[in-house]
Amino acid sequence: MLPYALLVFFGLLVSCGSQPDAGDSPGGIEPVQLALNWFPEAQHGGYYAAQLHGLYREAGVEVDILGGGPDAPVVQRVATGQVEFGLTNADGVITARAAGAPIVALFAPYQINPRCLVVHESTGITTIEQIADVTLALSQRPAFSHFLRRRYAFRNVTVVPYHGSVTPFLENERYAMQGYVFSEPVVARRMGADARSLMVADTGFNPYASALIATEATVRDHPDLVAAVVAASRQGWAQYLETPLATNQHIHTLNPEMDMAILAAGVELSQDLVLDAVA
Repeated sequence: MLPYALLVFFGLLVSCGSQPDAGDSPGGIEPVQLALNWFPEAQHGGYYAAQLHGLYREAGVEVDILGGGPDAPVVQRVATGQVEFGLTNADGVITARAAGAPIVALFAPYQINPRCLVVHESTGITTIEQIADVTLALSQRPAFSHFLRRRYAFRNVTVVPYHGSVTPFLENERYAMQGYVFSEPVVARRMGADARSLMVADTGFNPYASALIATEATVRDHPDLVAAVVAASRQGWAQYLETPLATNQHIHTLNPEMDMAILAAGVELSQDLVLDAVA
């Protein structure tokens, strides 16, 4: 079940114009910025594919993709006009709008959320409900973190901030952490850890992921620009899932921790999470 189905993405935007209003931009290409919610990884592959293979430029847009990190303030940057576009999850859109931020979701590649908690197989933990007697690294701000801490007892669990590194997990079998199923657990296994992924979506918390967002004003005042970015992003995701090699090489240069084997695993794991006909 998708509890966030109220975020119906604006398919009408794709039909409202074929090219953005480039104004006085050099060469008729409109420059915009897209802020990521994390370091460059497979979860961003379709957007990088659209950039790398010239799909954005073919649509009349020059997209500068800005890397993120733990608790990256993507929503704030978009809402305040620092960047035109950003990536967040659907729950981030809902909480931001509840707080008065005028942002909207335009497109979401991940219909099944890739968020997971990562534990050591040696603990015998096989479900999120069973997590106990560990140190659990969680970002404090996201809705999924509040949801899990309210729903489950987490007996004798010490919750600590998550800083984006698998090193503490490798050093301590009683350490668990948040992750994306095609990122942290894959990295940990490559480094010799007995990592087990427990999908947060299995708890019923399953918001769309890596959603493209903009402000209401951008959608209202620049519909052709928005339509161009959405259409090219959709094409980029289709290309990435079919032929990811060049894009993965590019992502690897931006984030060397993501080697080619990890990125290839990310593409494979994403196949079942991305529903092209819907996204």
